[in-house]
Amino acid sequence: MGRGDLSDEQWSVPESLLPAAGVSRRSGRRRRLINGVRWRVRTGVPWRDLLHEYRPWQTVYRHRPHRGRPHQMAGRPRDP
Repeated sequence: MGRGDLSDEQWSVPESLLPAAGVSRRSGRRRRLINGVRWRVRTGVPWRDLLHEYRPWQTVYRHRPHRGRPHQMAGRPRDP
């Protein structure tokens, strides 16, 4: 576990919000993805400089939280 990664106790919170993984190995993969997103946000490095221990940067990038487009936020109607 790297500096800033979620501890077992901290991981139990987001893990309980995720759909069941089905296979025990998948939980570890999810944890690495979340730790990778958190590391990237904390350090501010470009996605391509993500440490390999968090999985390939493309995989972590695809699983990052999306902010959405302005017309999708707060129920605003889409501009024509």
